[in-house]
Amino acid sequence: MFFHSVNLWNLAFYVFMVFLATLGLWDVFFGFEENKCSMSYMFEYPEYQKIELPKKLAKRYPAYELYLYGEGSYAEEHKILPLTGIPVLFLPGNAGSYKQVRSIGSIALRKAEDIDFKYHFDFFSVNFNEELVALYGGSLQKQTKFVHECIKTILKLYKGQEFAPKSVAIIGHSMGGLVARALLTLKNFKHDLINLLITQATPHVAPVMPLDRFITDFYTTVNNYWILNARHINLTTLSVAGGFRDYQVRSGLTFLPKLSHHTSALSVVSSAVPKTWVSTDHLSIVWCKQLQLTTVRAFFDLIDADTKQITQNSKKKLSVLNHHFIRHPSKHFEENPAIISDLTGTSMWVPVKVSKWTYVAYNESEKIYFTFPLENHRKIYTHVYCQSTMLDTNSWIFACINSTSMCLQGVDLSWKAELLPTIKYLTLRLQDYPSLSHLVVYVPSVHGSKFVVDCEFFKKEKRYVQLPVTHLFSFGLSSRKVVLNTNGLYYNLELLNFGQIYQAFKINVVSKCSAVKEEITNIYRLHIPWSYEDSLTIAQAPSSTEISLKLHIAQPENDTHVALFKMYTSSDCRYEVTVKTSFSQILGQVVRFHGGALPAYVISNILLAYRGQLYSLFSTGCCLEYAAMLDKEAKPYKVDPFVIIIKFLLGYKWFKELWDVLLLPELDAVILTSQSMCFPLISLILFLFGTCTAYWSGLLSSASVRLLSSLWLALKRPSELPKDIKMISPDLPFLTIVLIIVSWTTCGALAILLSYLYYVFKVVHLQASLTTFKNSQPVNPKHSRRSEKKSNHHKDSSIHHLRLSANDAEDSLRMHSTVINLLTWIVLLSMPSLIYWLKNLRYYFKLNPDPCKPLAFILIPTMAILGNTYTVSIKSSKLLKTTSQFPLPLAVGVIAFGSAHLYRLPCFVFIPLLLHALCNFM
Repeated sequence: MFFHSVNLWNLAFYVFMVFLATLGLWDVFFGFEENKCSMSYMFEYPEYQKIELPKKLAKRYPAYELYLYGEGSYAEEHKILPLTGIPVLFLPGNAGSYKQVRSIGSIALRKAEDIDFKYHFDFFSVNFNEELVALYGGSLQKQTKFVHECIKTILKLYKGQEFAPKSVAIIGHSMGGLVARALLTLKNFKHDLINLLITQATPHVAPVMPLDRFITDFYTTVNNYWILNARHINLTTLSVAGGFRDYQVRSGLTFLPKLSHHTSALSVVSSAVPKTWVSTDHLSIVWCKQLQLTTVRAFFDLIDADTKQITQNSKKKLSVLNHHFIRHPSKHFEENPAIISDLTGTSMWVPVKVSKWTYVAYNESEKIYFTFPLENHRKIYTHVYCQSTMLDTNSWIFACINSTSMCLQGVDLSWKAELLPTIKYLTLRLQDYPSLSHLVVYVPSVHGSKFVVDCEFFKKEKRYVQLPVTHLFSFGLSSRKVVLNTNGLYYNLELLNFGQIYQAFKINVVSKCSAVKEEITNIYRLHIPWSYEDSLTIAQAPSSTEISLKLHIAQPENDTHVALFKMYTSSDCRYEVTVKTSFSQILGQVVRFHGGALPAYVISNILLAYRGQLYSLFSTGCCLEYAAMLDKEAKPYKVDPFVIIIKFLLGYKWFKELWDVLLLPELDAVILTSQSMCFPLISLILFLFGTCTAYWSGLLSSASVRLLSSLWLALKRPSELPKDIKMISPDLPFLTIVLIIVSWTTCGALAILLSYLYYVFKVVHLQASLTTFKNSQPVNPKHSRRSEKKSNHHKDSSIHHLRLSANDAEDSLRMHSTVINLLTWIVLLSMPSLIYWLKNLRYYFKLNPDPCKPLAFILIPTMAILGNTYTVSIKSSKLLKTTSQFPLPLAVGVIAFGSAHLYRLPCFVFIPLLLHALCNFM
């Protein structure tokens, strides 16, 4: 029956949209590199010592606890307080466990053992009872206040010690990082209680799914405070994102706001972190061995030798984090590194005058200094590039100032080098160093190990190649290619016109090498200058390597940098680089950045179809099929132009002032623009996806009602169509009052769910009655319709004594199916708070605060009345025409104000439902 109202072209369109959505979803959930994180293991059995909290505090927060992590002898020793180490507090995120601290805690303990416990860290962890704070924001403020009390309790554990800490470092995973930032918003919180904040996969910019107003209000409070008080916040903060493997929290949400006067914040993607170079999913970011090793190294470099605690020097803290997380020169961190180094000792000095040079070191018996005179090279070349496969932390490249052939002291250029997985390299622009006379490469004496050092001088125009990317709408049918034939070690491809999040490409690098005996390793690196989101690919040559290119952060408007594709290659190979648009990855970016707004577009489409049904009932006296109305009424031009016009007018001061006077909320499109998330035609694309989803959800609801009615008939004796229509049955007021009491005393979402089930039951009962009637008394449809019209002309003035025909029942079922579709989305959007309430039922019987309680008070009686509503009882209502006009502006409002604030959607839905219910009485 449902399919009969849809023509084949529309059905083909809905199937095609499902195919496109599948491509996008596949890219989000599977279109990334394999998990290259190594698992971190404990060497001894992990123990979690519960820290006793003051009785008042434990009574106020019965679901929360504080633990100290330990292993083996360390755990036994620290059961006797006080403590003597450096406190670090771990805050788990949404549904996170306090036991997630074990990975970094264990690695830090091993590091302390290596230095004979000269310094050591004490890792504490908060048990938030695995609360679902990403789904329900009502407990975020409570968690924040509890963490404040935990910090004060932790510091008391060190009281009386010689080097007692005055502050703690915090590691926050997911929403735990946001709770840590929220500490600064507390009135009685002292900022100097935190000396360092590291967040892992924390959505700082906005919530992943804004499912209630408590989450968005919490975000607004935290972000506004950090922006307005940036000059006074001296907290060094590092935010680490997981990259494309983390499909729960996209990396663009983890980047802290860049404020010109607040330079103590760094944001980086794990794939760009030196010595990590891997993308992590949302959970593995807390146990990824490569990342945790980097974090622990940074912690130990942050220690002040005088206080035996984390340094209070903000400049040093930022330098350490830059060294370990942004750019690693393959040297141990030094706060004040020696720029001038002595080049003395019994060493051999070998002059090199060629422009391209390679040296293979193996079992070298003495040290060698290779010197490259720069005077002649400056006349021909613009840059010099050197690389070494020896990845130790010693200085390896220097420069002489005004020397003839050798120098006793040289400028240590090793600090300007950069570490990659298989090499460390240095690139210098010669004109930036006019006083340097010689470049010096140092090869130490080695025994049993082999490494290669390469250097070459080159002209910029030969190695810096421009590669314009293909057009967005080329759909991968066209490509751009560049051939690199200069036998170079290094190429820098400038990816012109690549800077938007809706762009996605595939780069194919083909390497063709001359006959070589040894394996050749190449490194391909996507470098994004405006954000630390680099990604590396290691490939063996000769080979063909395909690499995905897409962004987490769009290029800022005033930024003139160009995205770079850097190639660290072999002089024995030639390379062909081809770039083309990846349509499936573009769809993936649409889903990744805007998938959360889809419920708004689905509900907007259903409202338009609902409007069509109400209007057809008013104008023709019968309710048309949902699918036919969706095809007829759900058009993008009925919604999008209004949103675009409003956004345009908000650019004018007078209209913005009028908007503010009317106390209207900010337009969601404006918010998305401020976050650089506007795709071309994105609203149209989402509307079409919404139409498709609305169609299939309507099909599902209709099929579910038929299936449940069949089960009902199989389990219970067949019922008849109601002879008299009663809007308010004897048990209806009692049921409504009971559900309102349930909402008041427990959880609003629970009452909404129960009301929804009651409504579905009434519809299923009606469907079963109609099926029974049709099977027993087949009726001529034309005769039935004439009889229906006749009875409507002579009906009693009181609607409580109307008779229900089979055609009236079918019309009512069509309308009920659409209402069920709308109510299903309301129930789904209210489920998170219900899940949270059920999970914490042993601690709290009443959910407080409850985001669904106000909605429940209105929706419960509305659903109760609609469950007893039939089209025959409302088709002559004076309110029906007005009711049929409301869904259109509400469909516009859903897109304008609900796409980035999903908790507002039920407010737009219950209005037409309420008017629909009132049609029974007016």
